[in-house]
Amino acid sequence: MKQTAPARPASDATAQLQGAMSQGAPVIDLAARVAEGLALHQAGQLDAAAAIYRQVLATKPDHFDSLHLLGVIFHQCGRHMQAVQQIETALAVSPDNVFALNNRGIALGALGRLHDALASYDRALALRPDYADAWLNRGNALLALKRCEDAIASYDRALTLRPDYAEALSNRGSALHALGRFADALASCDRALALRADYAEALLNRGNALKDLRQFEAALQSYDRALALQPDYLEALCNRAVVLHDLQCFDEALSSCDRALALRDDFAEAHANRGNALHGLARYEEALASYDRALALRPDLAEAHANRAGTLQALRRFDAALADYDRAVALLPNRAETHYNRGNALHAILRFDEALTSYGRALALRPNYAEALVNRGATLQNLRRFDEALADYQRAYAVRPDFADAHYNEALCRLLIGDLRRGWEEHEWRWDTDQHKSFRRNFAQPLWTGSDDIAGKTILLHAEQGFGDTIQFCRYATLAAARGARIVLEVQAPLAALMRALPGVAQVIPRGEALPHFDLHCPLLSLPRVFATELGSVPGATPFLHASAELTAHWRERLPRCDRPRIGLAWSGRPTHKNDHNRSVALATFLDIIADANADFVSLQREVRAADTATLSRRGDIIHFGEDLRDFSDTAALIANLDLVVAVDTSVAHLAGALAKPVWVLLPFIPDWRWLLDRDGSPWYPTARLFRQDERRRWDGVIARVNTALREYIRGRRPDGYPP
Repeated sequence: MKQTAPARPASDATAQLQGAMSQGAPVIDLAARVAEGLALHQAGQLDAAAAIYRQVLATKPDHFDSLHLLGVIFHQCGRHMQAVQQIETALAVSPDNVFALNNRGIALGALGRLHDALASYDRALALRPDYADAWLNRGNALLALKRCEDAIASYDRALTLRPDYAEALSNRGSALHALGRFADALASCDRALALRADYAEALLNRGNALKDLRQFEAALQSYDRALALQPDYLEALCNRAVVLHDLQCFDEALSSCDRALALRDDFAEAHANRGNALHGLARYEEALASYDRALALRPDLAEAHANRAGTLQALRRFDAALADYDRAVALLPNRAETHYNRGNALHAILRFDEALTSYGRALALRPNYAEALVNRGATLQNLRRFDEALADYQRAYAVRPDFADAHYNEALCRLLIGDLRRGWEEHEWRWDTDQHKSFRRNFAQPLWTGSDDIAGKTILLHAEQGFGDTIQFCRYATLAAARGARIVLEVQAPLAALMRALPGVAQVIPRGEALPHFDLHCPLLSLPRVFATELGSVPGATPFLHASAELTAHWRERLPRCDRPRIGLAWSGRPTHKNDHNRSVALATFLDIIADANADFVSLQREVRAADTATLSRRGDIIHFGEDLRDFSDTAALIANLDLVVAVDTSVAHLAGALAKPVWVLLPFIPDWRWLLDRDGSPWYPTARLFRQDERRRWDGVIARVNTALREYIRGRRPDGYPP
């Protein structure tokens, strides 16, 4: 979603001074004066030239050349209406002068009167069909009218007459670019540059073609070459910023926009692109200010509305974002990206049916829009229309076979519905997604895929994602050890001490420390594929993790002695988790679970969000240890002293399950794939009981059911037998 300034078409020399003199024979002294004026005109001394033309006209008011050339000067000075009037006065003297007709077209085009300009060029060409400059300028008018095929035909006529016409080749590249024929546009611009290597406009148009061919480094070089020739080339500075944004060089993109704005502060596109760079730097409020400046200058700048909406979406101001998307759609209804991003905003606020409509409009405009197919699939998945979702994912990677997000989303969908075998296969695409590529490890040792005999070899198994993932899949280390391998397990530092008791593991390395020798390696979340895990073969025996006896005793002493059940609570996970808004619950809401429950409650949260701190401090009935829980060994030992854990989908839920502690897990309507669908229990954790949202996607019903179950649980417990 980036605003690009339109390529500046390069017209022929606007004044048309060569050949602009009439073929008549004026009085010799007037001819000498006009020749003197023409020399000054060509030297750029416009005021002096205009003065001479006026002197001639004072003597001979109907002197064609002076009337015509004075009109050219008006155009060059930006006085386009006067230029048209002046040249028409000249044409009244000589109606069939093709140079005046051509220059009248140029001035009319500058006024936006493109159809009138086209008529003027056509009249010139009817009189002189071999007039290459008029064919070029006719093409420019057609290009401005978005009649790109006709514009190309006009440029081709100019090139037939003048094969070395660099301007026609460059502008032909602009028309091809507008048609989406980026490779052809690049070839046309390269032909122009072969004729004139220092042609800044052709370098700009070449950069635009390269940008849309996603050859960003080459595009950047082309813009930089244009700027070396013309340092104040605003469009090159602006489009350079777009490419730098695509390369995620946001600081440099911002600098390029600022350079453009230092030259022209009212350049709306530069303000819009500056907003894009600031958005990339997560400086969202500043980005909004830049978009607002752009829109104050050009309220009809559709992409600025669309990109402003994207920033509002990042700030989770969805209603305002949707209003901006709607403005963008009203201004530019056929831009597929705007409909796509509007669908993303609607998806984020769970308005799934409306999101489907927006994605559908995007796909009607661009049927092979792979990103829209994937995100529509995700929306269908949230509506439990899984077959349709899978069809969209498959269609997306049929269009783009290497589209990792399509494969990865298919993996998550298949795992969620229990098709584990095919899910694990597609899950390997995660390494090529933006979400997971940073977790990829590039070891010299080969990846273990399960086909090698590993007896007697050392295998490094390494964590790759969150704490909960590591806890869930570390169980496979024991299975790998059973094949005769020596297992080295690398995990996040807060898990290292707990993992040292994992059966079959010879050595545990905290992530970031030096690794010992190993022969093969495998990421933890690839192990289910290695072991061909299906629903009926999930290694679900628990416990596979164990709390330290010493720490368990320590935490027993920290807890008050009681004769009531001790129940652990975890209501929120990592705030930066992409699905945190669906899985975490505000403490004030979560506490309805324990209403009227005769038990002792223990917080298992190490960190408490600012919004929950005041609520927790008012509750004297919840024991909270906070940062005294130094790592997961402490948390495991504390859980070992509890009777039950009630948690949302966080690492605490996984830890309780791995310890074989009874754990009740609160889940959103469409949960993370590992909790599957429509079941109260989990094959991964036999002691888990799952409480799911219904189709209303609200927590109130879940919390009411957990509260009822908790009071029943407490009534069913004997009054003795709790940890002393």
